[in-house]
Amino acid sequence: MNWSTTPLGVGAAHRVTVPGCHRVLVIVPSVVAGTRLLDLLPLLNADYRVQVFFTRPEPSLHTEMFIRMIGGLDIPWEQALQHEFDLVLAASYRFIDQAPGPVLVLPHGASALKSRIRVRHTAEPVHGLDRQLLMRDGKVHAAGIALSHDDELAALSASCPEAVASAVVAGDICLDRMRASLPFRDRYRHALGVQTDETLVTISSTWTTESTFARCPMVYRELPSLARVAVVLHPNVWAVHGAWQVRAWLADCGVMVIPPEAGWQAAMIASDVVVGDHGSTTQYAAAIGRRVLLATLPEVRKGSLAHALGEIVPMYAGDLDEAVTVPGFADLLSSRLDQADSILRSTMYRLLSAREPDQETPLPRVPLPNPLSEDH
Repeated sequence: MNWSTTPLGVGAAHRVTVPGCHRVLVIVPSVVAGTRLLDLLPLLNADYRVQVFFTRPEPSLHTEMFIRMIGGLDIPWEQALQHEFDLVLAASYRFIDQAPGPVLVLPHGASALKSRIRVRHTAEPVHGLDRQLLMRDGKVHAAGIALSHDDELAALSASCPEAVASAVVAGDICLDRMRASLPFRDRYRHALGVQTDETLVTISSTWTTESTFARCPMVYRELPSLARVAVVLHPNVWAVHGAWQVRAWLADCGVMVIPPEAGWQAAMIASDVVVGDHGSTTQYAAAIGRRVLLATLPEVRKGSLAHALGEIVPMYAGDLDEAVTVPGFADLLSSRLDQADSILRSTMYRLLSAREPDQETPLPRVPLPNPLSEDH
C-alpha cells in the first residue's frame, strides 16, 4: 500500500510549507457523499490554519477519480486511522464509528429523513435518522449531525433521543448555493449551448429499479423531439453500470449527459422544465422554482418531500405545458433558508476547537456544467 509521506508521514515536518495546521479529514465512501461535501468545504477556504485530507474507506475507481479531479490530497484509509484529526466530515453514517476525530455528518441528499419507504426486517433502518444508523455499540459516534429542517429534529428526538445533543438544524447548503447561483442562469444556459429562445428540459433520475432511468427509458428518446434535453443520472448509476455502458445506452438519444461528478446543480438552474422521479435532484429543482413533471413515482413515505411533490406535480404524459411550479417547496426542504453557510461554518470551527475567522467566506456559486456532447 502506498502511504502518503506528506504531510502526515515520517519526516513530514521537514517538507511542509505551512506547518501546524488543524487537520480535517473528508470521508469519501461514494461520489454522492463526495459531491455533497464539496458544498461544505468552501467554508474553510482562505484559512491557512487548516489542512484538508481526503480518504476512501473502500477501494473504488470512481471515488479515486473524483478526488483526483478536484485535486484533493488522497490518503489511504488505513493510514488515516493511524492519526488523529481535529475534524472529520462525512455525508454518510458508514465508517464514522471508526473515524479518528470528531465527526460532522451531513445528509447526502435533500432531507435527512429520505423519501423511500423502508420496512424493517433484521437490521433495516426505517428512515435516514433511524436509531440503527446513528448508534454503534450503544453510542452515538457523530459529534455533529446536520439537519435541514425542524421537522427532522422532532423525528430524531423520537427515533434516537441520545443523538439530539449532537444535532444542528443548519438548513441545506446545497439548496442555498443553488439559490445564490440563480442570477447566473444565463451563464449556465450558455455553457450548455442553449439559445435564449430554446426550451431546456432536464431529465432527472435517481438509481434503483424504481427510477426514471429504469422505468421510463422512452422519455430519453421522446423528449429531444420537443426541446433541448440534458440528462442527470445519480452517481450510483455510473458506478454500478460503468460510464461506457451509460453512454452506450444513451448514444442514440440526442441528449446532453451531465457527468456525475459536477454540473447537475447548474443544469437544474438552467432548465425550463425538469422531468424526474422521487430522487433529491427533482426536489431541488422544485425548491428553486423550476417547473416540474414526474416521469415515475413509486410508493414513498407519507409526509416526505417526494410525497409532497406527488400530491401536486402531474405525471409526464407527453405535454411539457403541464409542468408546474411548487410554491413554498423550499420551505419544506429547509428551515434555515440562506443560513446554512454561517451555521455550518460555526459548527465546524466549534468542533475544531478553533476560533472562527473574522473574514466572511462568500458562498461560491455552483460551477459551470461541462456536458458530454449530444452524440457522445
